[in-house]
Amino acid sequence: MKGRSRRNLRPARRLFAYPSDELSVARGGVRLPDTGKGAASRPGLRSVINPRSAAGQVFILQVVIVVLLVVAAVTALVLDAERDSWRDARRQSSTAAETFANAPGTAQALTSKNPTAVLQPSAEAARKRAGVDFIVATNTEGIRYTHPDPSLIGKKFVGTIEPSLSGRTTIERVEGRLHGARVQAVQAVVPVTGPDGSVVGLVGAGLRLPRVVGMVDEQLPIMLGAGAAALLASAAGTALVSRRLQRQTHGLGPAEMTRMYEHHDAVLHAVREGVVIVDARGRLLLANDEARRLLDLPEDVERRYAGELGLSEETARLLVSREPLTDAVHLAGDRLLAVNKRPTAPHGGQTGSVVTLRDTTELAAVTGRAEMARERLKLLYDAGVRLGTTLDVAGTAHQLSEVAVPRFADVATVDLLDVVMRGQEPARETWQAMRHVAVSGGRGASSLFPVGELISEPVRTPVLETGRAELASDLGAAPWWLEQDPDRARRALDHGLHSLVSAPLQARGVVLGLVTFFRAGESPPFDEEDLSFAEELAARAAVAIDNARRFTREHAMAVTLQRSLLPRGLPEQDALDAAWRYLPAEAGVGGDWFDVIPLPGARVALVVGDVVGHGLHAAATMGRLRTAVHNFSALDLPPEEILARLDELVTRIDSEEITGKVPDDEEHEEVTGATCLYAIYDSVTGRCTAARAGHPGPAVVQPDGYVTYPEVPVSPPLGLGGHPFETTEIRLPENSRLVLYTDGLIESRHRNIDTGLGLLHQALVGAAGGTPEEICQAVVDAALPPRPSDDVALLVARTRLLSPSKVAEWDVPSDPAAVAPVRAACGVRLRAWGLEEIGFATELILSELITNAIRHGRPPVKIRLLYDRSLICEVSDASGTSPHLRRAATTDEGGRGLYLVAQFAQRWGTRYTPRGKVIWSEQLLHGGAAAADTMSDTLADALLSQFDDVGGDDPSRPAGE
Repeated sequence: MKGRSRRNLRPARRLFAYPSDELSVARGGVRLPDTGKGAASRPGLRSVINPRSAAGQVFILQVVIVVLLVVAAVTALVLDAERDSWRDARRQSSTAAETFANAPGTAQALTSKNPTAVLQPSAEAARKRAGVDFIVATNTEGIRYTHPDPSLIGKKFVGTIEPSLSGRTTIERVEGRLHGARVQAVQAVVPVTGPDGSVVGLVGAGLRLPRVVGMVDEQLPIMLGAGAAALLASAAGTALVSRRLQRQTHGLGPAEMTRMYEHHDAVLHAVREGVVIVDARGRLLLANDEARRLLDLPEDVERRYAGELGLSEETARLLVSREPLTDAVHLAGDRLLAVNKRPTAPHGGQTGSVVTLRDTTELAAVTGRAEMARERLKLLYDAGVRLGTTLDVAGTAHQLSEVAVPRFADVATVDLLDVVMRGQEPARETWQAMRHVAVSGGRGASSLFPVGELISEPVRTPVLETGRAELASDLGAAPWWLEQDPDRARRALDHGLHSLVSAPLQARGVVLGLVTFFRAGESPPFDEEDLSFAEELAARAAVAIDNARRFTREHAMAVTLQRSLLPRGLPEQDALDAAWRYLPAEAGVGGDWFDVIPLPGARVALVVGDVVGHGLHAAATMGRLRTAVHNFSALDLPPEEILARLDELVTRIDSEEITGKVPDDEEHEEVTGATCLYAIYDSVTGRCTAARAGHPGPAVVQPDGYVTYPEVPVSPPLGLGGHPFETTEIRLPENSRLVLYTDGLIESRHRNIDTGLGLLHQALVGAAGGTPEEICQAVVDAALPPRPSDDVALLVARTRLLSPSKVAEWDVPSDPAAVAPVRAACGVRLRAWGLEEIGFATELILSELITNAIRHGRPPVKIRLLYDRSLICEVSDASGTSPHLRRAATTDEGGRGLYLVAQFAQRWGTRYTPRGKVIWSEQLLHGGAAAADTMSDTLADALLSQFDDVGGDDPSRPAGE
């Protein structure tokens, strides 16, 4: 609009300010300017330098001024140079003479036998340092002792010496000879006084006067050149001014001027833009035909005041004001005018204003519709940018309501099916329950539509039935809306809501809910265009809400899977007290896990692992690895072998994923970045054996509160293959705290690992004396990143030691006859522990295990009984073979020993050690009497007698023999 108004205004402005050289006269007519170079059409040099013209007078005056300035500058330069030369010469000569006269040794040298020999070198040296032309030392009679020209030594000093003989300094201008040339100089004569204060000689120093004339000669060309340049610039400027004046007034007479204004008037009244010229007193000097039509002006408007023309007060004030306007919109009657106003004489002359008017009534209507369309497109763009930035269903619904208020509606509500909030797939039978999820807007909207309110009645809105948006320009006349909730409808009308548009939120043909827009108060009611816009906005929002719903469903599935794979609680055992924390990342579930696995022999395995990544694949991989750890732990393998088998498992999983047939639409994910730390704690010895594969090492809080970080050898992460795993053994006193964790606790994208380790250390030191639960909470509060991007698993265990009074050990000679005495000693110990109830079963188990070790193993054979939550019997020997359980046939004479052990023990097994093997069994402390009662005394005696002389299962025979 601005560009068009300025283009229309430009011809009107030219009507009153055409330069005279844009038109030229030929035979009484008007034609375009002549582009030739003839003398008749352009002023020549003679007119410029004519003394009778203003241009010529200005030219001559500037030339004179420049000449005077040049002469004054040269004169000032000469005088200033001469004055400065005289002042500098006086100062330098006086300083040099006084310095040499007062120098140590000058007075003694003047009274010596050969003053010249002493003073001449020092005088020349002082002259050079002082920068003067000469330093002369004389006696009181003026005979020279020193001089730059040695030929003048011994001759009479040139200058006045009488004042200096009286003790004063004399400064004068003299003329003499220096190096054979006559020079003028400024010299200072200073007396030299002896120790008694008498004058013993004189010192004169001087400078030749600078050649002022030569200096001025050097600067004079510069001054003259500058003056000439100034003169030329002045002449050129004057010529341009004169030329401009000549071009603006040359060649036009009264007839030509009249004809030109006739043309101007014709153009002025033909344009479709009103032009009004107003003087400083508010009188209309000119109004063209278009201005008269737009403002309904009378015929005789010239020279009349704006207030006398019957205009409205606002229009009259607009014409007489001096404030410039640019495309200002003004209402004159039923016309909408675009007004531009500028002063007519901004640089002097008569003050006034020129006003241009353009009728934009129809253009305003078109522009208003275009502006509304632009605003709607902008709103849709903003909605597209803002919606879907969060994968939260309720958050996306809030974004939809906020983006529509107040730019489209005064109140906006979003209602979603309750199953959508839970991430489930909506169906028609689920329309029975809907919930208010988001409300935006004032006028008590939150009280009318409480967020979180569940609408349990059947939804009868036609929006959900038909899947199309509904418009109600008048809420009082919309029965389908009034019948849904009459009480709420009445309160909404009381709050001023008068119009609504309700649009379904549906994606992939599935209805998720609906969004309703209300207008209240003085806002215009919705129309059909608003209905289309609401459908478009709801369609975009529905896609974002559906994406959030599907993410919620997948996230819930992943969380459910992960929770089912993680430990629900800690197993019962007496080796240590443990507490744990698992905190999933904000991005979703991950692959961190931990475990506490009881092992035979009052031992416990502590495991912490991490599968890099998030989502179902990481959680499923974590479950597979955790199950594998449980299975390998059941074999009672050492930590390094556990990790080696896990490494083989991860490698095999990756190999199967790569070689297997994967559909094109599925993405292959390898188990890269899996780490693990496996530690076994023995509560009998207090030793902890640990190994790790690419995992952070443990921390140990000693009973005295000192925090250490044991050096566990670092091995590569799982799945690389071919790398050995090393272990370390840690001695843990009772009540030590062993802390295992994953890297998400100490490292994040916004914090380096050193900072995380420092925070962990501070937390452990601060909570050193607390329980495992208190230490877990302190570590999480202090070291957990503000917005964790990775899962965090934390396991804290407080160690215990089995009392030595509950441990019994015996060395067994390699003789079958030693079985009975050892069995009897074990029975005594069981009675001392109060375990007579399981004594028979224990003796039976020990007889079988000891006999096997003596017959088929290698010495030394040892027995250990552990009285813990159960009774643990361990028989060890140096052999690497172990017996196998089998069911003996009725005709077999042996092979029933291990079968009886399995029947009387809760569980049994074999554990290999660096020195051999250990065969162990566990019994419930109060479960052996019932089993013993099932056997007759005869059978018991027979079995015991068999164990005394034959007994045992040979591991080298087929199983069970």
